Amino acid sequence: MSPLPASTRAPESLDRTGLIAALVCYVIWGAFPLLFHQMGVRGASAWEIVGWRTVFAVPVSLGLVLLTGGVGPVRAVLVQPRQLALLALSATLIATNWMVYVWAVSMGQTLSASLGYYINPLVNAAVGALFFRERINRWGVVALTLATLGVLAQAVALGAPPWVALVLAGSFAGYGAVRKQTRADAQGGLLIECLILSPFAVGLLVWLGQHGALRFGRGIDITLLLLTCGPVTVAPLALFAYAARRLPFNVVGFIQFITPTLQFDCGLLQGERLTWPSLVAFAFIWAGALVFAVNLVARLRRESAVGRPAGTS
Repeated sequence: MSPLPASTRAPESLDRTGLIAALVCYVIWGAFPLLFHQMGVRGASAWEIVGWRTVFAVPVSLGLVLLTGGVGPVRAVLVQPRQLALLALSATLIATNWMVYVWAVSMGQTLSASLGYYINPLVNAAVGALFFRERINRWGVVALTLATLGVLAQAVALGAPPWVALVLAGSFAGYGAVRKQTRADAQGGLLIECLILSPFAVGLLVWLGQHGALRFGRGIDITLLLLTCGPVTVAPLALFAYAARRLPFNVVGFIQFITPTLQFDCGLLQGERLTWPSLVAFAFIWAGALVFAVNLVARLRRESAVGRPAGTS
């Protein structure tokens, strides 16, 4: 993966529309454990949930493309092999992320999943610096250092690397980095990703049905819950893709602290146990998130004061 040329590299200033999109999508993602937990207690497996997420996302994303007049750009991408290859890679990464995340929530590991999304900004910042030439100021370095200490503390608390967290962080950072390099817009790229994944999702659902493992259609409550998979999958991903193309990668990464904080709260509400060593680890990460948030607010105030975008973070 090489740095983007100057003409296509994301702007270094803070796009406020992109910032709002990022905030909304991370709040939606933060509430996911509550939804997936309800599906799980009604018997839906992680495999079924991911299958329906993919299948139901197709008509919703197609509707967005038609609504925004994006059919032309989608056709243009479909005849570009390199763009299709990039979207196939991003589709693989997001499918991996979905599967591990839903499995973790259904297995009572929402706190571990939240740690993964706390780690994600570390990976995002590294990717932004290495591939997109984004700078990190001294307060960003302090935030990264505190969060890194938190990750190491969690590894010590668990007695092993936090694999769920690491896979979630790596797959989602990779997804954002790949999407940042595609020419597809938010809605069109998402539609193509869903179309790429759909044959595999349909095959999975057929296999589950043959083994009597499908819950869809076996009750009004579980059927309605699974039907929400389309809208709740498409809306935040479209917002994220929109934000990722308009904000510096490290800013996108750190705003996402909203999601794991909400996920952490969901884990506690669902009765997961938080040990003292893990609490110490989370304390380091929360401190890093606070440092970045204060730095981001100060930056926005500087932009407002001078009436133009501030420099890089």
